[in-house]
Amino acid sequence: MKKIAIIVNKGKPEARIVARELLYLIEVRGARVFLDENIASDLGRSELGASIEEIGREADLVCVLGGDGTLLGIARQLAGRSIPIFGINLGTLGFLSEAEPEHLPHAVDNLLSGKYDIEERAMLEASLVRKGSTLGTYTAMNDIGIAKGSFCRIIQCAVYLDDAYVATFSGDGVIVSTPTGSTAYSLSAGGPIVAPNVDMLLLTPVAPHSLTARPMVLSSDQVIRVEVDAIHQEMGLSIDGQFGYRLEGGDHIYIKKSPFVTPLIRWKKGGFFEAIRTKLQGEWE
Repeated sequence: MKKIAIIVNKGKPEARIVARELLYLIEVRGARVFLDENIASDLGRSELGASIEEIGREADLVCVLGGDGTLLGIARQLAGRSIPIFGINLGTLGFLSEAEPEHLPHAVDNLLSGKYDIEERAMLEASLVRKGSTLGTYTAMNDIGIAKGSFCRIIQCAVYLDDAYVATFSGDGVIVSTPTGSTAYSLSAGGPIVAPNVDMLLLTPVAPHSLTARPMVLSSDQVIRVEVDAIHQEMGLSIDGQFGYRLEGGDHIYIKKSPFVTPLIRWKKGGFFEAIRTKLQGEWE
């Protein structure tokens, strides 16, 4: 018996309706369901409620109902668990999702019959070091951002690859992203689109005060070190653009490929490039 967890972003208008239908489709086919404890009572099924820790221990796969941001948050929480994640898009772009709500019956059939592939997406590990002490270590699926505050002057980001000096970027900051994150913040800052199966790290300067600063493709086997400085203290470190920490001048951020990956469930051939065509270039079919 497959054990399938359903995690829902309750803030999406369709969330409860889609979750209720998905629950019915899975149970009628004889699989066991865990419901995110934040939605279980709303669906009248409190007995199925489970915490993210319980889901991480017990579930065979996880269905995430929401947008890309919802999936990113769950991927971080489940990092290291090796549980396949299936995204059902209730957001706008939905780059990380594999199905839309209207395709639920077909999606459930594929999930329960094993008619899918697993696509392992690389993650990042970042450590914040201040005056020789590590203040925290964080995991990201999309990107690590280092940026100035909204109304502040530029910051300087000195970048090193292992111990080799690369460059100092003066501007709004820098982004280090995975291939998955190349279609997120990095893209809006002028970075390239990178296919998800390419093994690399992407360094993208944000609004650099230079005519020659360009995004860089770097080896995933090396450690990127960024030393920040500014005449002000309005600097921050962001993790997948979802939460962050205040930085101080002289802080060092060490970024490398994480030992964890996010397993995404896929069955559409060429789905990444289809998403590029339809969701970024407007070629709706």
